Amino acid sequence: MPRLVQSPVRVPVPGGKLIDEYVGRASTSTEQVSVAHMRSPAGWQEPAQAPEFDEVTLVLGGAVHVEHDGGTLVVGAGQAVLTRAGERVRYTTPDGAEYVAVCLPAFGPDTVHREGE
Repeated sequence: MPRLVQSPVRVPVPGGKLIDEYVGRASTSTEQVSVAHMRSPAGWQEPAQAPEFDEVTLVLGGAVHVEHDGGTLVVGAGQAVLTRAGERVRYTTPDGAEYVAVCLPAFGPDTVHREGE
């Protein structure tokens, strides 16, 4: 039977970024996929990571910069990027961004493998 998700779970993170998870480990106890609406301020950045999940990032506004071993992709509004499990990537939003992240399997703090954590 379909399940209505009436509101997301706000996932606390440092640096002024807002994460509202609609489907995933924190919100619906779903391990197969996570879907989150993100809003990050200008200048936001996080450590490089090599997660155990694929991630689709659909940019709604602003731009997300994705640093990888071959350079940097700038993903603008109306564009998306697919990163694969095991790839070393680093996300930043120099001018701020609004985007949706879909992770397969679901994002987990124990499966993201951020450098320095």
